[in-house]
Amino acid sequence: MRTNPRTLISVVVFVFIGIVLFSILLATSSRFFYVLARVDQDEVGVKFRSGKIYEIVGPGVYSDIGLYVELKRVSSQAVPFSVKDEEIITSDKQRIGLEVSGTFTRPNLAEKDVLLANWARYNALYLEDNVALNRVSDLAKQAMKVCIGQRKFDDAIIGTARDELRTCIDEELSSLAANFGLSVENVVVPNVVLSPDVQIALDSIVQSRLATEKAAQDKLKADAEAAAEQARQEGEIRVQQSRFQEETRQQTILAQLEQEKLLAQKAVIEATKANELLAAQQDLAINKALAAAAAERAKVDLARETALAELYSRYPSYIQYQIALANASALKATDKVIFTLEGMAPTLVLPGPGIVPTVETGAPSEQPAP
Repeated sequence: MRTNPRTLISVVVFVFIGIVLFSILLATSSRFFYVLARVDQDEVGVKFRSGKIYEIVGPGVYSDIGLYVELKRVSSQAVPFSVKDEEIITSDKQRIGLEVSGTFTRPNLAEKDVLLANWARYNALYLEDNVALNRVSDLAKQAMKVCIGQRKFDDAIIGTARDELRTCIDEELSSLAANFGLSVENVVVPNVVLSPDVQIALDSIVQSRLATEKAAQDKLKADAEAAAEQARQEGEIRVQQSRFQEETRQQTILAQLEQEKLLAQKAVIEATKANELLAAQQDLAINKALAAAAAERAKVDLARETALAELYSRYPSYIQYQIALANASALKATDKVIFTLEGMAPTLVLPGPGIVPTVETGAPSEQPAP
């Protein structure tokens, strides 16, 4: 079966026209509708109708049909930036370089009023990272010049001045970026760039300052050592004074105790003496009473003797009677009496076997009956 050439040409033309019409329809369809357009979690969706913003939406999937409808996405991710400027002049005419880093973010869904107010002028900043980076870099350089220009060299790079400089740049850059609806965060000053001449001069200043600080530290150390030695000596003196005071206190206590002991002994002695005096007085009173009693007894005894003496003086024969009684009472039955002439010595004869005669002085014995 043969194909008609004209028919084949007609088919080819029809297909070509169809492709052209489909391409035209495809090219113009994005202006009239969009289907299942997705807005991610880190994006904000800006809906347009007839070239005007009519709604700002958060993450989700959206569709729309109309005249010149469109959905544009604004990233809410933080965009990092780093800017270096090697030609900054301080207020005391010193040249330094500075590097500043940080991040910036575009308006999010909570700041849709900022998007609406600034979209017409700054939509390129919201849609293109390169444009936003260039603008933030320019603003950072301006902030760096402002903060460095109002400070002296030492106030910009030495010690805690670096933190103050960073704070100044952060505040200045945030203020400038806010005019464009951008937020700047995490600003740091990681590096200060110095020219060789300035670096040499700074090293000399640093060495001099270190020497000065070392001298000050040495002085402080010497003062501290002197103070420590003085404190040690004062401590030793205080210890000695404390020891002397303690010894004095102990001696005072001992003296007081000794005095109290002596007082107690004195009291005991006085009490003993008082007791002895009382005892002596009592003994004296007793002795006096005994003497009086003895005198009375003596008077009684003497009364009898006095009476006898008076009797003997008045009656001498009574004395002889008493002598006889005494002699009689003095002789016993066993006594021997020898009578001799006056002036002669008696001869003692001891009785015993074979010795005769024996004179019996006792009562006459009974004679045996004849």
